[in-house]
Amino acid sequence: MNRDLTVSSVDRQNILNNPYALEKIQNSLNLPALEFEGEYYLTRRQVADLYDIDDSTLDRYLAANDAELRHNGYVLMRGKHLKNMQLQFGPLINAGSKTTQLGFFTLRAVLNLGMLLVESERARALRARMLDIVLDTLAERSGGHTKYINQRSADYLINAYQESQHRKEFTSALSQCVDMGNYKYALFTDRIYQSIFKENAREYRKVLQLEDREKPRDTMYAEVLLLIASFETGLAHELTRKSQAVGRKLTQAETEQMFADFESMPLWAPQLQSARTKMASRHLHFREALHQRLEEYIKAVPREDFEQFLGKTSKSLEERLKDTEEVFKRLKDR
Repeated sequence: MNRDLTVSSVDRQNILNNPYALEKIQNSLNLPALEFEGEYYLTRRQVADLYDIDDSTLDRYLAANDAELRHNGYVLMRGKHLKNMQLQFGPLINAGSKTTQLGFFTLRAVLNLGMLLVESERARALRARMLDIVLDTLAERSGGHTKYINQRSADYLINAYQESQHRKEFTSALSQCVDMGNYKYALFTDRIYQSIFKENAREYRKVLQLEDREKPRDTMYAEVLLLIASFETGLAHELTRKSQAVGRKLTQAETEQMFADFESMPLWAPQLQSARTKMASRHLHFREALHQRLEEYIKAVPREDFEQFLGKTSKSLEERLKDTEEVFKRLKDR
């Protein structure tokens, strides 16, 4: 994972959104935090000492990255909260009696600042450790098979099955309604892929470095498979309807126009936005695969995605198939 955390806000947030890596990083630091109202805080002085920086440097980073640091836990305490904090920790806070507000860092905010600081050697060492821990955690919790991390989702198996059924509807409609040779199956499958994620099958294979025996759909996320299934069943319906209306099979030109009209329907816009964002963002973080045509859709991977693919409910496909077999066996034995 060769990434410059000082430059990429997406990479910084991906680490901070990963609860499993974050816990290991925090435990490895063993920071002397102050427990207050269910949260752990460090004072400005503690943070400056941790990274060996002066107050002016700290102030400069706080001003330049205010929104990001606040989002990840930097707080300005005022009023009753500040008074209670002072009463509980007194000299550790080292604030004058006339102080009306004071900044504190949660552990997330401390790590966030460490990913921003370019002047600090300690921060640089911390960033290297963070990236190592992220890789170790990903390998440990995914079983080392990130190429098929999509299959660890609880929704993958059912969505993959549904897609395979709608795929049959689509290929049957192509067979019965389109007057072209067998190349029509690959051609219009690619058209669906290009409509959804702007790449054909060959380009997708190249991005994920798939071998000849590996199937692209085996690596696709449940949400993407569901959208492909929606395209397939909708297109199958449109092909059948148009062919019956003209009383013959459709030409390639007519089929191409039907595809263009179908994919331009406004109802697809929010679903395409969501699918492209999920695919581009997850592939970059979990698989180190960059879809250049989807770069504009890359965002930080949300916490719920880490839960979905690395959490307690995530399982390999082999484990899920075994669970399914056991369920059917119990039902059969009743």
